[in-house]
Amino acid sequence: MKAKLLLIVSGTPAAWSALWTFPSMLASAFLVAWAAEAAQFIISQGLALAILAWVQTLPEFAVEAVIAWEAGGDAAHCFVSSPPPGCHSHLAIANFTGAIRLLVGLAWPMIFFVAAFFGRKSRPFLAPIELENEHAVEVLTTIPPLAYFGWIWYKASIDIIDAVVLTAMYCAYLAILWRMPPRQEEEVTDAPRIARWAATRPGRQRVVAVGGLFAIGAALIYFTAHPFLESMLAIAGTVGVSQFVLVQWVAPFLSEFPEKVSAFQWASRVRTAPMALVNMVSSNINQWTVLAAMIPIVFSLSRGTPSALPFDGAQRDEILLTIAQSIVAVLVLLDMKFHWWDAAILFVLWLAQFVEAGWRDEITIMYLAWAVLLVIGWIWRRPTAPGIFWRLVRGKPIAGEAGG
Repeated sequence: MKAKLLLIVSGTPAAWSALWTFPSMLASAFLVAWAAEAAQFIISQGLALAILAWVQTLPEFAVEAVIAWEAGGDAAHCFVSSPPPGCHSHLAIANFTGAIRLLVGLAWPMIFFVAAFFGRKSRPFLAPIELENEHAVEVLTTIPPLAYFGWIWYKASIDIIDAVVLTAMYCAYLAILWRMPPRQEEEVTDAPRIARWAATRPGRQRVVAVGGLFAIGAALIYFTAHPFLESMLAIAGTVGVSQFVLVQWVAPFLSEFPEKVSAFQWASRVRTAPMALVNMVSSNINQWTVLAAMIPIVFSLSRGTPSALPFDGAQRDEILLTIAQSIVAVLVLLDMKFHWWDAAILFVLWLAQFVEAGWRDEITIMYLAWAVLLVIGWIWRRPTAPGIFWRLVRGKPIAGEAGG
């Protein structure tokens, strides 16, 4: 994974390797999804999904680490008013912001419409995805890193202190999840066969079985991620896709492939659609905290000294757009439901920025205006997630019904 990003993008075409890397990535997605479903009967579902998010985002961390390392090596001559050609500093935020906006703008809507399609015979068409009470933890703990990133955007840099703060926020999130109880044993009958087998092993065999599924899935992702990304990016590069588009959209889409597969699998079963959506929310928290924290750490290691990674005007615009989109994402889930109009608008706004990057400022304004309208709507309907969250934090029992 130490190869330069440019070698990944423009190196020798290796399309043939997709014949084995694509099936391997699919297999890894199913293995870690089964592991997460089995793990929720040992630990809380939220903690199982947090572990799943770590495993699934291994390729994303690898790609971002390469970019941050290259940016550190370029720092001496690239962070100037007129950087020379060949600098990678402008890519340092492209992958990070693109990954988050893909999850919210593409994956969330696709989860909704996959669930709507497969559930059209068993429930009203376009019925909302109703989150369960324990999912309020993921919804509410997305807010602190978003608020802190407002400060990072304002000062136009990210440094080691920011990394410490963001990592502490993620640790607090895990501490809350650790207090949540596991699922009831009777619910295991609804799990897929392999997850059910792992969850019903006697004694310590259950931990070994679940851990084994996670380990095998993680190993497949680790050994497959680099050749998978290399082959797919090489194919994309041959058709004339720009380096910035590759880094912001293509690379995150491919590196997030395992989590999208497992999430769409859950969405297709309809009953587990809330778990699919919260899997994406957990990944968002992961990226806003530890993934972002990794950037200044790797950047500083590359430079050989603690250093702040500065942002230029275009990077600040990318960060602000990403913050605005994520604010809307949190607000639409505060009533513990995800409606079809939320999914549709999120997708349309993402598609608009994908098709025309020059609309970035206008789309940011649209997200912020939408956020204001959602807050105004609290006059008539108070959000339910905060109350549920505080009951959970205080150790009150988790109700079995949906949070709506």
